[in-house]
Amino acid sequence: MTPPPKSGPRFNQFIQSDTVRVIDGDGENLGVLSTRDAIEQAAAAGLDLVEVSPNAEPPVAKFLDVGKYKYEAQKKANAQRKTQKTQDIKEIKMRPNIDDHDYQVKLKNVVKFIDNGDKVKVTIRFRGREMAHQQLGMELLQKLAEDMKEAAKVEAMPRMEGRQMLMVMSPK
Repeated sequence: MTPPPKSGPRFNQFIQSDTVRVIDGDGENLGVLSTRDAIEQAAAAGLDLVEVSPNAEPPVAKFLDVGKYKYEAQKKANAQRKTQKTQDIKEIKMRPNIDDHDYQVKLKNVVKFIDNGDKVKVTIRFRGREMAHQQLGMELLQKLAEDMKEAAKVEAMPRMEGRQMLMVMSPK
Protein backbone atom coordinates (compact mmCIF):
# COMPACT_ATOMS: atom_id res chain seq x y z
CA MET A 1 0.00 0.00 0.00
CA THR A 2 1.29 3.49 -0.83
CA PRO A 3 1.82 6.05 1.96
CA PRO A 4 -0.79 8.84 2.35
CA PRO A 5 -0.10 12.09 0.47
CA LYS A 6 2.00 14.57 2.48
CA SER A 7 0.61 17.61 0.68
CA GLY A 8 -2.41 18.27 -1.44
CA PRO A 9 -5.91 16.81 -1.20
CA ARG A 10 -6.73 13.33 0.10
CA PHE A 11 -7.99 10.93 -2.50
CA ASN A 12 -9.43 7.40 -2.86
CA GLN A 13 -8.51 5.20 0.14
CA PHE A 14 -6.90 8.14 2.03
CA ILE A 15 -10.27 9.85 2.57
CA GLN A 16 -10.99 9.36 6.27
CA SER A 17 -14.71 10.10 6.36
CA ASP A 18 -17.24 7.25 6.09
CA THR A 19 -19.63 9.27 3.91
CA VAL A 20 -18.99 12.00 1.34
CA ARG A 21 -21.10 14.35 -0.77
CA VAL A 22 -20.18 13.31 -4.32
CA ILE A 23 -19.92 15.44 -7.45
CA ASP A 24 -19.23 13.51 -10.67
CA GLY A 25 -16.88 14.47 -13.51
CA ASP A 26 -19.56 16.58 -15.25
CA GLY A 27 -20.29 18.64 -12.12
CA GLU A 28 -23.54 16.79 -11.28
CA ASN A 29 -24.32 16.40 -7.57
CA LEU A 30 -24.83 12.67 -6.85
CA GLY A 31 -25.73 13.29 -3.18
CA VAL A 32 -24.26 11.71 -0.04
CA LEU A 33 -22.74 8.25 -0.58
CA SER A 34 -20.55 5.94 1.45
CA THR A 35 -16.88 6.55 0.66
CA ARG A 36 -16.37 2.96 -0.56
CA ASP A 37 -19.29 3.21 -3.06
CA ALA A 38 -18.04 6.59 -4.28
CA ILE A 39 -14.51 5.23 -4.87
CA GLU A 40 -15.98 2.29 -6.85
CA GLN A 41 -18.09 4.66 -9.00
CA ALA A 42 -15.07 6.90 -9.64
CA ALA A 43 -12.96 3.88 -10.64
CA ALA A 44 -15.73 2.76 -13.00
CA ALA A 45 -15.54 6.21 -14.63
CA GLY A 46 -11.75 5.87 -14.88
CA LEU A 47 -11.12 8.67 -12.36
CA ASP A 48 -10.13 9.11 -8.70
CA LEU A 49 -12.30 10.31 -5.84
CA VAL A 50 -10.65 13.54 -4.63
CA GLU A 51 -11.63 15.35 -1.44
CA VAL A 52 -12.10 19.00 -2.54
CA SER A 53 -13.69 20.42 0.62
CA PRO A 54 -12.57 18.37 3.64
CA ASN A 55 -14.04 20.76 6.26
CA ALA A 56 -17.64 20.51 5.04
CA GLU A 57 -20.10 18.21 6.78
CA PRO A 58 -20.03 15.66 5.13
CA PRO A 59 -16.80 16.33 3.16
CA VAL A 60 -17.25 17.12 -0.55
CA ALA A 61 -15.47 14.78 -2.97
CA LYS A 62 -15.26 14.97 -6.73
CA PHE A 63 -14.46 12.55 -9.55
CA LEU A 64 -11.12 13.86 -10.89
CA ASP A 65 -7.77 12.72 -12.19
CA VAL A 66 -5.48 13.30 -9.16
CA GLY A 67 -2.34 13.97 -11.20
CA LYS A 68 -4.13 16.52 -13.37
CA TYR A 69 -5.71 18.15 -10.31
CA LYS A 70 -2.35 18.53 -8.54
CA TYR A 71 -0.76 19.89 -11.73
CA GLU A 72 -3.50 22.52 -12.14
CA ALA A 73 -3.19 23.54 -8.45
CA GLN A 74 0.61 23.86 -8.85
CA LYS A 75 0.15 25.99 -11.99
CA LYS A 76 -2.32 28.26 -10.20
CA ALA A 77 0.05 28.69 -7.23
CA ASN A 78 2.97 29.55 -9.54
CA ALA A 79 0.88 32.15 -11.40
CA GLN A 80 -0.16 33.70 -8.09
CA ARG A 81 3.46 33.84 -6.90
CA LYS A 82 4.48 35.54 -10.14
CA THR A 83 1.94 38.37 -9.80
CA GLN A 84 2.74 38.99 -6.12
CA LYS A 85 4.59 42.28 -5.41
CA THR A 86 7.32 42.08 -2.81
CA GLN A 87 8.12 45.18 -0.79
CA ASP A 88 11.80 46.07 -0.86
CA ILE A 89 13.61 48.45 1.46
CA LYS A 90 15.49 51.13 -0.46
CA GLU A 91 18.10 53.24 1.30
CA ILE A 92 18.85 56.93 0.80
CA LYS A 93 22.01 58.31 2.46
CA MET A 94 22.54 61.96 3.28
CA ARG A 95 24.80 64.20 5.37
CA PRO A 96 23.43 66.77 7.84
CA ASN A 97 24.74 69.78 5.89
CA ILE A 98 23.37 68.66 2.50
CA ASP A 99 23.01 71.33 -0.20
CA ASP A 100 19.50 72.35 -1.29
CA HIS A 101 19.78 70.96 -4.84
CA ASP A 102 21.26 67.67 -3.58
CA TYR A 103 18.35 67.42 -1.13
CA GLN A 104 15.87 67.89 -4.01
CA VAL A 105 17.55 65.05 -5.97
CA LYS A 106 17.35 62.73 -2.92
CA LEU A 107 13.71 63.78 -2.37
CA LYS A 108 12.89 62.89 -5.99
CA ASN A 109 14.44 59.43 -5.46
CA VAL A 110 12.41 58.92 -2.27
CA VAL A 111 9.22 59.85 -4.17
CA LYS A 112 10.11 57.38 -6.95
CA PHE A 113 10.73 54.54 -4.47
CA ILE A 114 7.53 55.23 -2.51
CA ASP A 115 5.50 55.35 -5.76
CA ASN A 116 6.90 51.90 -6.65
CA GLY A 117 5.48 50.61 -3.36
CA ASP A 118 8.84 50.18 -1.61
CA LYS A 119 9.83 51.22 1.90
CA VAL A 120 12.58 53.83 2.17
CA LYS A 121 15.22 53.89 4.89
CA VAL A 122 16.73 57.37 5.16
CA THR A 123 20.19 57.44 6.74
CA ILE A 124 22.07 60.54 7.81
CA ARG A 125 25.77 59.96 8.50
CA PHE A 126 27.56 62.21 10.95
CA ARG A 127 31.32 62.63 10.62
CA GLY A 128 33.75 64.29 13.04
CA ARG A 129 32.36 67.41 14.68
CA GLU A 130 28.94 66.95 13.05
CA MET A 131 28.12 64.66 16.01
CA ALA A 132 27.83 67.81 18.15
CA HIS A 133 25.01 69.09 15.90
CA GLN A 134 22.60 66.16 15.82
CA GLN A 135 19.65 68.59 15.79
CA LEU A 136 20.58 69.43 12.16
CA GLY A 137 20.04 65.79 11.19
CA MET A 138 16.75 65.69 13.10
CA GLU A 139 15.55 68.88 11.35
CA LEU A 140 16.51 67.41 7.96
CA LEU A 141 14.53 64.19 8.60
CA GLN A 142 11.53 66.19 9.85
CA LYS A 143 11.68 68.35 6.70
CA LEU A 144 11.74 65.16 4.57
CA ALA A 145 8.79 63.69 6.48
CA GLU A 146 6.88 66.97 5.98
CA ASP A 147 7.67 67.00 2.23
CA MET A 148 6.50 63.38 1.89
CA LYS A 149 3.39 63.48 4.13
CA GLU A 150 0.92 63.10 1.21
CA ALA A 151 2.54 59.97 -0.26
CA ALA A 152 4.21 58.26 2.71
CA LYS A 153 3.96 57.73 6.45
CA VAL A 154 6.86 57.56 8.87
CA GLU A 155 7.05 53.95 10.02
CA ALA A 156 10.08 54.29 12.32
CA MET A 157 10.72 57.69 13.89
CA PRO A 158 14.27 59.10 13.61
CA ARG A 159 16.70 57.42 15.98
CA MET A 160 20.46 57.40 16.48
CA GLU A 161 22.52 54.28 15.84
CA GLY A 162 26.17 55.02 16.49
CA ARG A 163 27.17 57.79 14.09
CA GLN A 164 24.01 57.45 11.96
CA MET A 165 20.46 58.72 12.32
CA LEU A 166 17.80 56.46 10.72
CA MET A 167 14.18 56.91 9.72
CA VAL A 168 11.96 54.43 7.82
CA MET A 169 9.09 55.58 5.59
CA SER A 170 6.47 53.41 3.88
CA PRO A 171 3.78 54.12 1.25
CA LYS A 172 0.33 55.13 2.55
